[in-house]
Amino acid sequence: MAPVRTSAAVGLVLVAAVISGCSGSGSHSGSGSHSGSATSAAPAGAGSAGATPVPTESNPPGDIPDNQVYVAYRPAGGFTGFLVKVPEGWARTGQGATTVFTDKLNTVRVTTATASAAPTVGSVTNTVVPQLKAQVPKFAGPKVAEVTRHVGRVVRLTYRGDSAKDPVTGKVVRDAFERYAFHRQGHEVDLTLSGPVNADNVDPWRIVSDSFAWR
Repeated sequence: MAPVRTSAAVGLVLVAAVISGCSGSGSHSGSGSHSGSATSAAPAGAGSAGATPVPTESNPPGDIPDNQVYVAYRPAGGFTGFLVKVPEGWARTGQGATTVFTDKLNTVRVTTATASAAPTVGSVTNTVVPQLKAQVPKFAGPKVAEVTRHVGRVVRLTYRGDSAKDPVTGKVVRDAFERYAFHRQGHEVDLTLSGPVNADNVDPWRIVSDSFAWR
């Protein structure tokens, strides 16, 4: 029976030590200078009593960083009478009169065309919206209005739609679109900006659309 009594005694000593340690650390809970030692004493993954874990900070999917640098794009072929700033480092592809800049989930699309008349809210509503409805999966919420940019008054169309299926993951992203129609002397340039609906890209898209200039 002697070993049993020894084990019990050791257990009591350990319990007393734990209680003493808890009461000691509690006396320093309000002191910032001791918060580091209290945290290191806690088990991995545990926080202080009543404290809310701080989530890891990261940009939501599609958010363009605030420190993004923009560079001027000047077309080398076709109609070259304009320039627009696009995010530096984005992948560039071109096909015919359209040039596309992409990075992750965001896209800047620039398309040129000849147009004898300047676009209006009515022409975009009656012509462009039906075309996009037939082309963009789950097209929804079109809104057409005249807005002011640095170059002057332009027609803006906003809408939502599904992106193309990612060839690797197979995922489809719900995108928000802004389409600006610029016109001068028989030439039209359509600037379309798109990214996930939950991304906060108001400022980056304003930088791009405000940078458009004729030359």
